[in-house]
Amino acid sequence: MKPGTRALGVAESYRDDESTLAGCVVRADRVVDGFVFDSCSVGGTDATDSIRRLFDRLSRPDVQYLLLAGIAPAWFNVVDLHRLHEATDRPVLAVSFEASTGLGDAIREAFTGEARRHRLETYRAQPPRHPVDVGETLFVRTVGTDSEDAARIVREFTPEGGRPEPVRVARIAARAADSLRRRSGTATGRESDGHSLP
Repeated sequence: MKPGTRALGVAESYRDDESTLAGCVVRADRVVDGFVFDSCSVGGTDATDSIRRLFDRLSRPDVQYLLLAGIAPAWFNVVDLHRLHEATDRPVLAVSFEASTGLGDAIREAFTGEARRHRLETYRAQPPRHPVDVGETLFVRTVGTDSEDAARIVREFTPEGGRPEPVRVARIAARAADSLRRRSGTATGRESDGHSLP
């Protein structure tokens, strides 16, 4: 992979009823190359659209991959990886960091009726997780590329520490933006350059 190859990592930080989403562009040589922010509702169903907005507002055709920290941010706000791939025309990889038997039982316990049905339907439509060894084991779902290529992408963007750099930096940014937004008591606002800041 060329050193200038870029990925957009997306991670969140949440408390109460709103989650701050951060997108961070990172090159394969670890250079951070841009940020964008948005939000989604905790326990809602808008995470897929919020991430798509992040990508669109960033307006970076040089971003080649989209890496997500998990598939169900903001308390089971399940991301539809297929729809996100169609909207961005980029391979989409959801990376998780712990072994799991799946979210089905947890969704069934947390929701009822249409809320449960919708989440389970979206969750079951996603591709299975595949383990990827980066010195420790990560678990990756991918749409838009095969599992072998997804493993290569994750390894190239994980120089050390067991977390892909775009996701690691995005998580730090999400926490900082969430903290600032809450201290200022304001909702996420949008700047005229097309980026969103707390």
